[in-house]
Amino acid sequence: MMLGILSMVAFNLVDTYFVGMLGSLQLAALSFTFPVIMVIFSIMQGLGIGATALISKSIGRSDRKQAARETTDSLMLSVLLAGVFIIIGVLTVEPTFRLLGASDEILPYVVEYMTIWYLALFFVIIPFVGNSAIRSTGDTRTPSMIMIFAVIINAILDPLLIFGYGPIPAMGLKGAATATAISRAMTMILSLWVLNFREKLLIKKLPEWNNWKPILWIGIPSGISKMIVPITTGVITALLARHGEFVVAGYGVATRVEFLAKSILFALSASIGPFSGQNFGAGNFSRIRSGVFYSNLFSVGWGLLVAAILFFFGKPIASIFTDDQEVINATALYLTLVSFSFGFQGVVQIVNSNINTLNKPLTASSIVFIQMLIIGIPLLYWLDDLYGVKGIYAAIAITYVIGGLISAIFNRSVMIRLQQEQLNTPL
Repeated sequence: MMLGILSMVAFNLVDTYFVGMLGSLQLAALSFTFPVIMVIFSIMQGLGIGATALISKSIGRSDRKQAARETTDSLMLSVLLAGVFIIIGVLTVEPTFRLLGASDEILPYVVEYMTIWYLALFFVIIPFVGNSAIRSTGDTRTPSMIMIFAVIINAILDPLLIFGYGPIPAMGLKGAATATAISRAMTMILSLWVLNFREKLLIKKLPEWNNWKPILWIGIPSGISKMIVPITTGVITALLARHGEFVVAGYGVATRVEFLAKSILFALSASIGPFSGQNFGAGNFSRIRSGVFYSNLFSVGWGLLVAAILFFFGKPIASIFTDDQEVINATALYLTLVSFSFGFQGVVQIVNSNINTLNKPLTASSIVFIQMLIIGIPLLYWLDDLYGVKGIYAAIAITYVIGGLISAIFNRSVMIRLQQEQLNTPL
């Protein structure tokens, strides 16, 4: 799972690297696309979480026939949503990015990239949901290998299509979008092949609409809660901008280090979904409780280990990314003040994945809502006024810690309630 998550980072880094060679306008255009793509990916993640919850429980009950029905219906729902996104996206591409602040100089590049990207959405959403279905069986290796394959194909096609080679014309930013479309199309074929021929989880029948309701019941709140994180990141960036460009640059470097440090925790939280779903389907609540407890314990321990490493090596690590001493100092300050709380944020991710799978999406979403919007953002403004940059970083750390503690409390409450419901259910 960790390799799969890192491959997503690598995919974006490859695009950024080659597009950066075209010039600053093209790179700026690519940067403008990230917020919109993140919103769509948040919805896709929600759909994948909903599909995982449904399919893994059927597999836990050893009901492969129902799992196949749910997998097929999940993919059909993803096709429908992809069609909606494509129509809306293509028709609104110019006004959307003008609203985001794209200038007349940059807008044509944004349009040429996003028009192709929108049309390729079928190739993006279907393997995303398909890989979630594969994970529901307990196989996390195959989806990761498929994602790594996409990175390799994208890395090969990017320079060929962007700059041209031999009979292949130089396509510029259109080439980057086309490379993404082709690599995603190939991953779609692979994931569908695995689901159909190896797992036998695809059937040739029209969808059963009643399966869409539980997927959307979990998927919509999960997708909305995923959107809260980039909103909070935007607030943090705006506050740091008041203190100088080097602080924003330092924060950008630090968050990349943070992502790498937390990648194993993201992978763990993604693995909890199918684990909890299969045990929920089998009625094994004690195993869910034990699995989540040890995952949370590992998360906090990992965070403290990372904090110890970054306390001593924060500046040398920052110097890998930049030679500007002010940026290095700003990066090291974030890593020193915030890194001890990384593990607590990992607890938030783990518990969220578990509670979503247990059919409590509103409870899972409320954790993120309370953590980020009720506690986090007000605390950011307050401590910024009092202590400046150190106050902002302290607010992030406090928000992570409180979020982890709230998550543990919510998780315990949900598990007790579900076990009581199981005891009260007549045989």
